[in-house]
Amino acid sequence: MPNNDLQGKTIAFLCAPEGTEQVELTEPWKAVEQAGGNPRLVSTQSGRLQAFDHLDRADTFPVDTTVDVSDHTEFDGLVLPGGVANPDFLRTDPKAVAFVRSFSDAGKPVAVICHGPWTLIEADVVRGRTLTSWPSLRTDLRNAGATWVDEEVQVCESGPGVLVSSRKPDDLKAFCQAAVEAFKR
Repeated sequence: MPNNDLQGKTIAFLCAPEGTEQVELTEPWKAVEQAGGNPRLVSTQSGRLQAFDHLDRADTFPVDTTVDVSDHTEFDGLVLPGGVANPDFLRTDPKAVAFVRSFSDAGKPVAVICHGPWTLIEADVVRGRTLTSWPSLRTDLRNAGATWVDEEVQVCESGPGVLVSSRKPDDLKAFCQAAVEAFKR
């Protein structure tokens, strides 16, 4: 049932031009829309991004804006979908990393799933935070100063902004609910 919890709020979805796990983009996107919010697709390049269903090409999506012409002041929150290639690409782009860091510095809510925390690690915003991820990121997160937990969804409020995290596509229902809750604050 649609509601208006996010009426007037714009949520950035940061994705690389290629490699985003499609369902980790589309399900949170739908949740934001169903809550009355305005999702916007941000990337490092204009045009369309190529999403994936694990290792297979899936759909393409139009990019709304790019990190070089956008900043956190235009948005009320940030979603970082996973897929292995997506955050691996983003963490090598200084403008994408700065974009992510700016949300943390401003105390805005961030929701991240699967391999998405790689970008948060590069932005140096996980130290002292508790989050979950795809299991292979456990050591990376611990080495970056985070506490890693193996839970469907983790909501960490011990930092400048709420950080919502989940492990994998099977966690999307809980992830979407927790993300919408964080964005409506």
